[in-house]
Amino acid sequence: MVVSTRLVSEQAVIRSTAAQQAALDLAEAMPRLALEARQVAATAMHGLHGRRRAGQGENFWQFRHFASGEAAANVDWRRSARGDDLYVREHEWDAAQTIWLWVDRSASMNLASNLAQTSKIERALVLCLALADLLVHGGERVGLIGVARPSSQRAIIQKLALALMTAKEEPAGLPGGIALAPRSEAILIGDFLGEPEALAATLGALAGRGARGHLLVIADPVEETFPFDGRTELVDPETGDKFLAARAQDIRKAYEARLAAHREALRATARRFGWSVTLHRTDKPASQAVLALHPLLQQGGG
Repeated sequence: MVVSTRLVSEQAVIRSTAAQQAALDLAEAMPRLALEARQVAATAMHGLHGRRRAGQGENFWQFRHFASGEAAANVDWRRSARGDDLYVREHEWDAAQTIWLWVDRSASMNLASNLAQTSKIERALVLCLALADLLVHGGERVGLIGVARPSSQRAIIQKLALALMTAKEEPAGLPGGIALAPRSEAILIGDFLGEPEALAATLGALAGRGARGHLLVIADPVEETFPFDGRTELVDPETGDKFLAARAQDIRKAYEARLAAHREALRATARRFGWSVTLHRTDKPASQAVLALHPLLQQGGG
């Protein structure tokens, strides 16, 4: 028992030291990641517009058909005079919304295989900062769950990068279960490899007052393809547990089936709360994830 206890203690120290080194490496890399985020945002911004929707604003958005039961005062008579139908002039919503971002900084996010362009954590941080920049330019307020209050500062990348550098690590791989305001949205960025039940509890808390949200799943290509052959040792970065496969190719199909089942459980959990799920691999350009997520954000209500 003494030997076992000492072994567990030594493993805990090793994991703690590795986590501290990862945090230091991340802090050193943050200026480079902030610059990359600006470049990704600039690339994605070309051709993208604000999250336009109807609401109480001053700028004209579109005409729509008059609906039965509406007040006659809503009719735009000048436009309606051009034909037989009645039309209503809609304005664009110009009140800033609050978008909450969150990045998984647990140990599993440090994976960077030789098939990837970067580690999962670095890609997640770049996407977080790039999305923040795009959203602020679109007139929204952006905050980091548990780290930074919402802000509409143009220098949002610098603000959030500094907040992330000094933030405490979250080994659980999920944000704290706080209820977000009804008119807010959340974007959670991580690998979401934990149990779906834990995710369901977190989303239930975040969406408890009606907040909408999106899961941006970051995956390394080796996690998607399991390209291993022969004798292979697999290590759980969260617990240190090891699994030795004598012939890795023999368990590839079982692994793929297990991953597919987990992803379906992830999507089903998100659907329960009306959230979306977007998958992004680290062997693809970061701008692809931004462009894929942006239309989902445009569906947000005013």
